[in-house]
Amino acid sequence: MSTTTNQPRRPLATSVASGSPMNFKSLALLATKWILPVATVALMIFFSTQSDVFFTLGNLLAVATQNAPTFIVASVFAMLMMAGYVDLSVGSVLALVGVTAGLTINAWGLFPGILVGLAVGTAAGALNGFLIGMLNFSPIVVTLGGLAAARGLAQYLGQGSIYGFPDAFANFGSGSTFGLPNLVIAAAVIGLFSVIATTRFPIGRQIIAIGVNPRAAFLIGIRVKKIVTALYTLTGTAVGIAGLLQIARLDSAPSGTLGDGFEVIILTAVLLGGIPFTGGKGSIWRVLVGVWLIGVLRNGLILLDIGTELSGIITGGVLVMAAALEAVRFYIHKSR
Repeated sequence: MSTTTNQPRRPLATSVASGSPMNFKSLALLATKWILPVATVALMIFFSTQSDVFFTLGNLLAVATQNAPTFIVASVFAMLMMAGYVDLSVGSVLALVGVTAGLTINAWGLFPGILVGLAVGTAAGALNGFLIGMLNFSPIVVTLGGLAAARGLAQYLGQGSIYGFPDAFANFGSGSTFGLPNLVIAAAVIGLFSVIATTRFPIGRQIIAIGVNPRAAFLIGIRVKKIVTALYTLTGTAVGIAGLLQIARLDSAPSGTLGDGFEVIILTAVLLGGIPFTGGKGSIWRVLVGVWLIGVLRNGLILLDIGTELSGIITGGVLVMAAALEAVRFYIHKSR
């Protein structure tokens, strides 16, 4: 015996018309989340078809080693941008760290040089944090000023390239432990620290809350000023570590080129990772994938013998594409 119901049915056209936009927007938003990993894999496949060297273990480890300083700074810088703040001085501060550490190593030894490098990076970050976090100065103005001042000071102190470091320092920069480059291990440790801090501890939710609405975050008891100051200081410390590792890998500290364009690479990686300038969301894992994509891109362009000028244009294009992708994400999310 069959039964029938007398419930009214919506016309098919109405269902399609009302359901499709939501489905399309949801699918489009999902697609934007998968663009980064898919593009990374596609890029690696493309370069592997163009060069027999690309997909070798040695080359992939070289990519990871060369980009270890970027991994280190980006993983901490990402937390800063998740809170809605930015630091444009990281490249220049890295140069200043390298120069001051190099001069100190040559004058007084390895250990004092390491301490000076860490101190310079941390102090620069703390100064940014005090001016921006405590005094509410503009992040753009303060860090642009830091970009110019730190680069000028590095070039004044360095007067060219600094070299002649102890063998132990240079050997660490080019050496390995258990088959993994030391710089890659350092980057993995700091990257894991950032992931755990933002996903397993309350500070991660507090950073996101500050990025969403700093006033509301303050009203619910989050110490906004102290957290922002701490994030800038931590970013400076990360730059100090990255600067030391960079000069150890290069076995020199070229004041004119060290850290040149570093802030652009960091910003590109963070934007590719889906963290907007306004903050309020983000994933450290995606940022690290963004760093790897940029490293793969630069390595592949070198293997294809593409000049540095065109390589810079392509990297800049990737930054614009990352910003455009974030704008698309924002538009779709807002219109849902």
